[in-house]
Amino acid sequence: MKEKIILKTEYMTLAQLLKELDVISSGGQAKWYLQENTIFVNGEIENRRGRKLYAGTMIEIPEIGTFFMTEKGTKDASK
Repeated sequence: MKEKIILKTEYMTLAQLLKELDVISSGGQAKWYLQENTIFVNGEIENRRGRKLYAGTMIEIPEIGTFFMTEKGTKDASK
């Protein structure tokens, strides 16, 4: 099951998402985390902490979950 992440702005960076999900405690840890762990953005491996995540983007973090970026007010966008 995909968990929806509602964007408050046009996009969110991968580091911001990791921090919001409490995977890391500070943005500075994102670089280390991405070197040590595999994250998929739209099915492709991603290791850039500054990767912009827009509405419609799917992020898979093994052992954490799958997340779907949605715009504020989007209904049932994860299906």
